[in-house]
Amino acid sequence: MLSNETIILGIETSCDETAVAVVKDGQIILSNLVSSQEDLHARFGGVVPEIASRRHLEIINPLIDAALEEAEIKLEQVDALAVSYGPGLVGALLVGVSTAKSLAYALKIPLLAVNHLEGHIYANFLFSRENEGQLKEGCKGGVPTHRAGILPAYPSVALVASGGHTDLVWIPQEGDIQLLGQTRDDAAGEAFDKIARALDLGYPGGPVIDNLAGEGNPEAIPLPRAYLDKESRFDFSFSGLKSAVLNYLHTMREKGEQVSLPDLAASFQFAVVEVLVEKTISAVVEKQPASLLLAGGVAANSSLRYLMKQRLVESAPEVFLNCPQPDLCTDNAAMIAAAAFPYFRRGEQSPLDLNAVPNLSL
Repeated sequence: MLSNETIILGIETSCDETAVAVVKDGQIILSNLVSSQEDLHARFGGVVPEIASRRHLEIINPLIDAALEEAEIKLEQVDALAVSYGPGLVGALLVGVSTAKSLAYALKIPLLAVNHLEGHIYANFLFSRENEGQLKEGCKGGVPTHRAGILPAYPSVALVASGGHTDLVWIPQEGDIQLLGQTRDDAAGEAFDKIARALDLGYPGGPVIDNLAGEGNPEAIPLPRAYLDKESRFDFSFSGLKSAVLNYLHTMREKGEQVSLPDLAASFQFAVVEVLVEKTISAVVEKQPASLLLAGGVAANSSLRYLMKQRLVESAPEVFLNCPQPDLCTDNAAMIAAAAFPYFRRGEQSPLDLNAVPNLSL
């Protein structure tokens, strides 16, 4: 490694994925390993915190060794330790935080605490090692995918949609994240999981509903959209939609009528996506950013990507739309290392008495 390169080891254990990554200069992924716990939690229809924490303890150290090996570096070459310290499940977070603090202390290198939600945003700035020589600034015209060699520019509007959060934020410059709106009840990803469980489709619900929706008619079943009032025009609400779907299922079963799962999945997904898109585009029109960033697990949804691109081209074609590749939308440690790089560059670091903050906000 060259002396002017910054190598950050990222650790992410906020929920049910144990993740470790090695990232160079905040952008180039040298390794990005994720150990999923889907099989452990699937029969419960959601994450069991105690099971998640124990699994993190079992896998974290072997995963660190594997990430370093894949990156072809030694632990002594790491310049800083980055870790997600919230929001998330407190027991799960503590595994990652404790591991990062121990390594930072032993290696005498900076400890960098990262907000998990900020990490999702920085997934938009990551590239594989193969694209290292192609980085350049700028792109316009509603590009629907994360393309090799193109970095989004500030100011930005970002939609962060995941199983636990739905946030719309304004980023006028690096490190300045301002909350425009958030969910008042269920997060978008949470709604996907709950409806998938009601339909006996398994866990996690997002991917399976997305696949099933491709076979259905999104206008087959009328479902409500919660746009709220003008004062809360950038806030979200999905609990009413969830209740409407459950009521529809109950009514159909009471009547003994057959439910078309593809039509219901498509109608439900479109109701979620339409609200996410319209509120995000409203923020783009008002703020006039250089780029629009999608982030979080729900950002991998094919309908959201397609409709967001379509509406952005119609309303603000000069704005660059950036969507991370699907495996970077879900929880991973590369995004944590990327988000930590600006802190490292500014000479900031976290104290070794860092604690997990399960209810941490942006």
